[in-house]
Order: sequence, then C-alpha cells, then structure tokens
Amino acid sequence: MATPIRARRLMIYLGESDSWRGHSLYISILETLRKSGIAGATVTRAIAGFGAHSRIRTHTIEVLSADLPIVIAVVDTPENIEKALALVSPMVREGLITTEEVEIIKYTHRHLQPLPADLPVAEIMTRHITTVSRDTTARQVAELLLGKLFKAVPVVDEKRQVVGIVTDGDLLRNAQMPARLAIGERLDMADLQEFLAQVSRNKTVADIMTSPVITAQHDEALGHVVQRLLQHNLKRMPVVDADGRLVGMVSRLDLLRAVAGQKAGEQEHAPLVHPGKTIGELMTTPIPAVTINDDLTDVLQQLLKSEAKRVIVLDEQQHPVGIITDGDVVARVSPVIRRNVLQTLTAKVLGTDVKRGEATAGELMSEKVLTAPPDTGVVQAVALMLREGRKRLVVIDEKGQAIGIVDRQTLLAASLSL
Repeated sequence: MATPIRARRLMIYLGESDSWRGHSLYISILETLRKSGIAGATVTRAIAGFGAHSRIRTHTIEVLSADLPIVIAVVDTPENIEKALALVSPMVREGLITTEEVEIIKYTHRHLQPLPADLPVAEIMTRHITTVSRDTTARQVAELLLGKLFKAVPVVDEKRQVVGIVTDGDLLRNAQMPARLAIGERLDMADLQEFLAQVSRNKTVADIMTSPVITAQHDEALGHVVQRLLQHNLKRMPVVDADGRLVGMVSRLDLLRAVAGQKAGEQEHAPLVHPGKTIGELMTTPIPAVTINDDLTDVLQQLLKSEAKRVIVLDEQQHPVGIITDGDVVARVSPVIRRNVLQTLTAKVLGTDVKRGEATAGELMSEKVLTAPPDTGVVQAVALMLREGRKRLVVIDEKGQAIGIVDRQTLLAASLSL
C-alpha cells in the first residue's frame, strides 16, 4: 500500500435555496473552488435534516423539499484548503463550515492527460538550465554533478550553442572504473576517491563530455522528440533555437509532468545527500512503491512524487519483484505519430488494444531488482551497481521487504565526504 498523504477536509453545510448574487450558492461555491485550483469537490443533497431554525426538512414533504440540506466536501493540501476558506467563507452567510485532518490512502485519475503529437516541445521543456563550457575544469563539473547533484550539465560555446553534455556516467567512464571492476579488481574507499580525483586532475570538460549531442528544435513536434528519445534510449535532450543556441532541456520527467497536467519544473536534481557510511543511512524513504495490480495512473503519480524517478513493484508480502523506470512510463504514454494499419485491425479483432491508464504495474515492470541489506557499505554498493550496470539499489530488511532506495549518484557524492 502506498504511504498515506496528510491532507485536510473542508465541509460546508448550507441550504439548497441559499443564493449568492442571484445564483445558487452551492453552484457558486463550486465554481469558486474550481477557479482557485482545488483538486475536486463533491456536493451531497440530504434526504432530511434540520439546522439552526430547528425546522425539519425532508424530501418526503413536497413544500419543504426545495430547501433540503446541502453538504460540500473538499479534500486537498492544507495550503489549498486555507486559500479556499478565504474565498468561500464570506459567501456562506448562514450555515456551517468545518475542517479536519485526513489521510489520503489512494487518489488517482482514471484518464491521463494526452500528449498531442503536434505540441511544440518548447511548451513542456525546462527553461532555466545550468551550463558549462569546454574549458571548465572537470573538478568544477564534478562539483555540479556530485555536489549540487544535477543529473546532467550541457556544454555550450561562446554563442551558447550546444557542443556536448556531461553526466555522472561520463565521470565514471573517464576514470575507467567499470572496466577495472569488470576484470575483477576490488574496490575500496581509497580506490573510489582516487578514481574520482583523477577525473578532476588536469582535465577539462572537453576531455570528459559526450559529443556530439542529439538535440531538439524548440518548435519541433513533441511526437518526433519523444520518438527520438525512445529510439536512442535517452533520458533528456537539450532544446535549441533555429541558430543552435540552448533554450532549455526536455527530459522524461518533463513528459510525465505534462501527462499528469503539471507545469514545467526546475532542472533535474538527484536526492539530497545525507551523512552516512552505509546504504541504510543514505537511503530514500518512504520507498516509492506500487503493487503488481496498480495501474498506469498509480505508477505515474508515485513517479512524480519520487526523487528517485523509479517505482518499486511489490508483491502481497511487500517483497520487491520488479522496478518501473520513468522510461517505461514514457514509452507507454508517448504520442503516436503513425499506427500500422494491420496492427490496428488485429488489435480491434482480437481485443488486445490496451487503453491509456489500464496497463498494470506487473505488465510495465522489469523483472530484475538489485537489492542489498541496509548495512552494506557505500563502496560495496557502488561496486555492485557498476558490476550489474544498474543506477538504483533497493534496500531490503531481514525479511526481504523493501525499506528504501539509493541511487549511484548519491552514493558517489557521499563517498567524497567519508
């Protein structure tokens, strides 16, 4: 079960005949709540009741049935409820308003926001991006990736044209760490710190960046951009204008925000680093998790709430049985440019066409989950992840139940401060 979310419930009790500026009061309140950004509200018409005037009103008495009690229920964040109260309180001149703390156990939308294939990528991209130049020292870019924990840093020239990109993977490849582990070398703390230090020593971004870089035009159709991301297995792509100058970045996260109806966000960051020498001390909790039978909308909501951008799939015993990445979800919700006619006809005949939002976590997940106990050291965890070619590690207790998650970038950053 997903971790409950703390929220507040607003209840407004009034009469059906109450009005506001010549219109029905409860309809006016609903419209005010909708415009204020409230997630949703429900109006209930009672079958009987009495209020301050002690007059019993019931639907069985025809004369009084036009003024039955009305209840408006709203559940949202405490901040949104406070804003809503400021707007609707003056409208309720006779009635009752209450609030109380509640826990949201589950909240899903059955229909995801479609991503139109012809939408310009500039409308969903992240615009404010930290960049470096070719002659920036490798030490400085390492501080951005392992200090400020940016997921990627574009490299631009004096005209702000994109000439490369650097990720934590570039740091590791430049230090030849995966190759050393592949031939059986043991990795201890001194080795790890030396590997990271040698990247910074007498090297510039030009020595370690990935180049050339696949980019997107700011006015390019989203369908083509998503197709290219999936085709090249990319997590993000710089967005440039007609002159090749960097104007933003589009990532899997940006796509998922758009599907969920959220606005574009800030440049991607990894989870903040906490002091510690074991993965149990550094892990992110609560773990972003869904069950096998949860659907695509459940998965998407957990992904957007998770700093790790991974969702663990649990069985009935809370054991991790799979993992779903942001890439898995993007592939499912990406806009379709063309559909093969034969495939379309076959899907209709056989009834195999999966509707948006109906795929389950069990169908989306990959089977292999990399796990380790909480007392595993940082260096041992990094070595395990590099050997297995994984960027995430699920922390499990003695019963095999998932209790947290760590990522490679966070562990590398933590290793520098040990």
